[in-house]
Amino acid sequence: MNNLFVNLILAEKVRPEWVVNSFPIIRIVIASIIGVLAIAMIVLCLCQESSSRGAGAVTGDVNTFYNRNKGKSLQGKIKKWTIIDASLIVGLCIVYVILTAIYSGF
Repeated sequence: MNNLFVNLILAEKVRPEWVVNSFPIIRIVIASIIGVLAIAMIVLCLCQESSSRGAGAVTGDVNTFYNRNKGKSLQGKIKKWTIIDASLIVGLCIVYVILTAIYSGF
């Protein structure tokens, strides 16, 4: 039993040919998507307004119509898309690292 277990661990991993052929393509596609999402993140961050309130912070928070409906405004949508974009970047980076680790034999 021990000998079989040691042989399985130490044996060279044989990968199917379709995995060997498709992995570089998958890696390039994921890296390209991450690059596009990173550019989109830069643009979305530049489009956001500053969150500092200036003199409004001294006088206190005013309950205005705009403050109650921030999520439906353009700035609220940009913030929501920024969060989605960041989540996709993190998720794809994790997938990329896992696929690279699996392919390299870790």
